[in-house]
Amino acid sequence: MNKQKLQLGTYQHYKGNKYLVLGTAKHSETLEELVLYATLYENKESALWVRPLKMFLEKVVVDGKEVERFRKME
Repeated sequence: MNKQKLQLGTYQHYKGNKYLVLGTAKHSETLEELVLYATLYENKESALWVRPLKMFLEKVVVDGKEVERFRKME
């Protein structure tokens, strides 16, 4: 079981866009934990998105530096 915790609130993606994390859910078949979040900008594709919790919380390498994929805003 994944023990990672996620605070609700506003997060900034490493590319700059901001999102509101609404909560977490479980995939009905695999029980994988997913993050439900909303765009805080105009997006023609969708206003709501889901992403695996593990991926949401992971770090990525940008210009040779490791950074959080999504950073919690104050």
